[in-house]
Amino acid sequence: MADSLFLPLAAKSSNAHSSLFFRNCPSPSRLLPPKSSSLLLHGGEKKISVLGLSLYSRVSLPHRTAPIRALDSDVPHPLHKGSVNFKNRKSYVEWDSLTAKFTGAANLPFLLLQLPQIILNARNLMAGNKTALLAVPWLGMFTALLGNLSLLSYFAKKRETEAVVVQTLGVISTFVVISQLSIGEAMPLPQYVATSVVVAAGLILNFLNYYGMLNSTIWQFWEDFITVGGLSVLPQIMWSTFVPYIPNSILPGSIAFVVAVASVTLSHSGKLSEKGPKFIGAISGWTATLLFMWMPVSQMWTNFLNPDNIKGLSAISMLLAMLGNGLLIPRALFIRDLMWFTGSLWATLFYGYGNIVCMYLLKTISLEFFLAATVGLIAWIGMALWRDAAVYRYNSPLRSLKELVFGS
Repeated sequence: MADSLFLPLAAKSSNAHSSLFFRNCPSPSRLLPPKSSSLLLHGGEKKISVLGLSLYSRVSLPHRTAPIRALDSDVPHPLHKGSVNFKNRKSYVEWDSLTAKFTGAANLPFLLLQLPQIILNARNLMAGNKTALLAVPWLGMFTALLGNLSLLSYFAKKRETEAVVVQTLGVISTFVVISQLSIGEAMPLPQYVATSVVVAAGLILNFLNYYGMLNSTIWQFWEDFITVGGLSVLPQIMWSTFVPYIPNSILPGSIAFVVAVASVTLSHSGKLSEKGPKFIGAISGWTATLLFMWMPVSQMWTNFLNPDNIKGLSAISMLLAMLGNGLLIPRALFIRDLMWFTGSLWATLFYGYGNIVCMYLLKTISLEFFLAATVGLIAWIGMALWRDAAVYRYNSPLRSLKELVFGS
């Protein structure tokens, strides 16, 4: 999940037009009026002044009406309506800003994770050693790329600027590796051309949508594309993990593709229940998250079958994976994004830290390294839970987790 969460939809109502329109509007929590104005507080006539903030000011008013449920996890943050006391507004805004900076800082460890592979590929290409590039499976890189594009679309709709940057960097760095594989003839040219078109289209469409300059029909088509793509790839990757212990087959991906196309078609036909379109709309983000969550499962399965392979893992790489994903946890918890929180926490614990545990058990890292990683991880997650509870003036961090999972 290292590069994945690089590695976390406006709620679709039964009225397609209204939901499409709302999805492409700037999020009011992050886009405040540029001039002095006033906002009406919940349940009364009192007003609070909003002084001369720039259009993209990081100093925003608290911005949730309620925690984000699983099916509504892609809803842009609406104006806050009272779950945070305005007397506590300063600490809320400070933590809002700080968690966003943590997310932005995650770019560094994720970039450091990808750079060694890019440099190694470049050296092999310059040395004429194209065979070495066959060790990097292009299908796996394409899967990661599809996941990054799906999450990029997810965060672009939510106007989570720092997370958008993280995913954009993930798309670009992964595409660089794929380009190297194509140059080294480790990836077929037709597939590379198709991938290049998808990447270019995805970056352009997400950029336009982020700034509210994209037609809603075009954006809906892109969402349908990544929904079908993600849902088709996920079961196929999960199945392939256990080959040759199970038959090698494309049946899981084929069935999932048919189901995905049928689901998207029914969603547009208006024949589903009220929650149906919400469920379909949430699929792309959740399938991308599940793809990246499956990566540590696949790695641990490989470690189980071939324990000696753990010696080939870099302890620093696993530490960077834990660090990068861990930096995303406070923001995901703060905005009550269950999908983002689930993916980030899973990658932190089972990809980064999980492999560190395996490496320690097999005596490939020192006790000091293991203890430092363990203490640091516990302290970081504990700090995130405590600070979130303090900002919302809760007596226990468990209430924050309850809100995250079940809503208010």
